Amino acid sequence: MSKLNANGNGLNFRNSILGVQFLFVAFGATVLVPLLVGIDPAVALFTAGVGTLIFHLITKGQVPVFLGSSFAFIAPIIESTKLYGLPGTLSGLIAVGIVYTLVSALVKARGLSFIERLFPSVVVGPVIMIIGLSLASVGVNMAKTEWWIAILALMTAVVVVIFAKGLLKLIPIFAGIIVGYVAAVIAGAVDFKPIADAAWFGLPEFTMPEFNWAAILYMVPVAIAPIIEHVGDMYAIGGVADKNFIEKPGLHRTLLGDGVATAFAGFFGGPPNTTYSEVTGAISLTKVTNPLILRISAITAIVFSLVGKVSGFLKTIPQAVLGGIMLLLFGMIASVGIKTLIDSKTDMTKTRNQVIVSIVLTVGIGGAVISWGNFSLAGIGLASVVGIILNLILPGASKKIDVVHDEE
Repeated sequence: MSKLNANGNGLNFRNSILGVQFLFVAFGATVLVPLLVGIDPAVALFTAGVGTLIFHLITKGQVPVFLGSSFAFIAPIIESTKLYGLPGTLSGLIAVGIVYTLVSALVKARGLSFIERLFPSVVVGPVIMIIGLSLASVGVNMAKTEWWIAILALMTAVVVVIFAKGLLKLIPIFAGIIVGYVAAVIAGAVDFKPIADAAWFGLPEFTMPEFNWAAILYMVPVAIAPIIEHVGDMYAIGGVADKNFIEKPGLHRTLLGDGVATAFAGFFGGPPNTTYSEVTGAISLTKVTNPLILRISAITAIVFSLVGKVSGFLKTIPQAVLGGIMLLLFGMIASVGIKTLIDSKTDMTKTRNQVIVSIVLTVGIGGAVISWGNFSLAGIGLASVVGIILNLILPGASKKIDVVHDEE
């Protein structure tokens, strides 16, 4: 086998180490989502790994992307699970993947113009804000189980994201969890029983979906923000790699890859997938743009998912540690929504834009629900639909979204 550098096409020791390293950049966020919504984190690692390989297959192995758990769906999954159970909710997540594939077909047929028309920043900005703000109480309730541990985890993440250099700066979630966990162990606040009970090797605890129309209609509108996020990430990773992935392999292929990967996750009980800006940051920092590296990350995630002790360890992370991380994370998601409005230069002196943002925020945060029969539309999904309708019917065109952003 010929010796190649990290941007070569071959599998060698250096590329393997980089692949494992890139997984740890995405690891904290990937396992945090399932821990919050009650899914086995091993399932999330498995579906993220396989989903990433599916994405690379559909995009002809050209785009250096790792797909991890999407934060946009945390609140909807929690609420939908209460209403319809996890199996029913999974059918809604499969439907989200199908929506991605339909949008990919529309992009191929009509280009980006229809996305810019339906999803301008005045709609997407407040929707992203709702994603973060709607989860604020969850973070506080988990943090208050042991405030000092939560604050320690929070401050670790803050210090890392502000003052750290190099790859360490890209893993504030991972660093916060580790420091908080060590403190919890010292304080005797960790129950190690899940580790002891877990087998060394075995398949994750998959959950099969059950068809549920109500869950599907509840979940599908939530796909709006992640679709825009995906477009932004393709521009961002294209800028880092100095390639136009919107043209080749094409946005329709990347959306299709994301959609099929998300549907696959739903079939096996995992959270929806999304492209990770942390990994894009690591690629920018290391100048490693070889997609093979991310496929190695994906394979590593699959291997980790088969090690039962890894899942057992993740289940022992105290609620206070997770709550401390969320105090920062969910607020930062909301701030990305504000940044979206600022970057796109949305004119908030216009009454039209004030009305749209105000109603979207009120509907999304206030808990408004529209029900008919056994079906209901609420939260992020309802706010998204309301924003789109208002943008289409109110006079005066809104500026298109500045697509380079990421809710993670």
